[in-house]
Amino acid sequence: MNDFEEFIITISGLPGSGTSTAAKLLSQKTGMNLISTGEIFRELAKERGYTVEEFGEVAENDENIDIELDKRIVKKAKPGCILEGRLTGHMLSKSNKIAYKVWIEADLDTRIKRIVDREDMDLERTRNLVKKREKSERKRYREYYDIDLLDTGIYDIVIDSVENSPEEIVSKIIDGVLNGSH
Repeated sequence: MNDFEEFIITISGLPGSGTSTAAKLLSQKTGMNLISTGEIFRELAKERGYTVEEFGEVAENDENIDIELDKRIVKKAKPGCILEGRLTGHMLSKSNKIAYKVWIEADLDTRIKRIVDREDMDLERTRNLVKKREKSERKRYREYYDIDLLDTGIYDIVIDSVENSPEEIVSKIIDGVLNGSH
């Protein structure tokens, strides 16, 4: 679809909310290029010899990691792309790049179950890791950027992924982008 060549779309949400699934499906349906901050973060962790959890802890004390990641994302934000990641909406707002910003939400128990199923992890371990990671990220984002990760006021649309299937989420995003509906 050439209708999307002029747009930048950001898809954000907490771990397990369905952002990756929605972003991949949206990319398939629109032909837009998908850029995942999670993949870039995992690459940076691997490059430096850390697990994602360890790298998150290191990043908590080294703002240069988040700043490097976020600079890469803003630089890659060009018309015809989807940026999937927790801060992509906020980063593009701060950089004054125009984008259609989407927040996908789901309750904690649903998100944890999805992560357990996806990663084949222990339920309680996953619950502890998710809570620790979210606390760490919220703290870093507040300190580094003065961003409250859970403030959805900057988003054009907020979609609950428990009440909407991935196909319904993508349909709402496409409708919002093409018709300006929120």
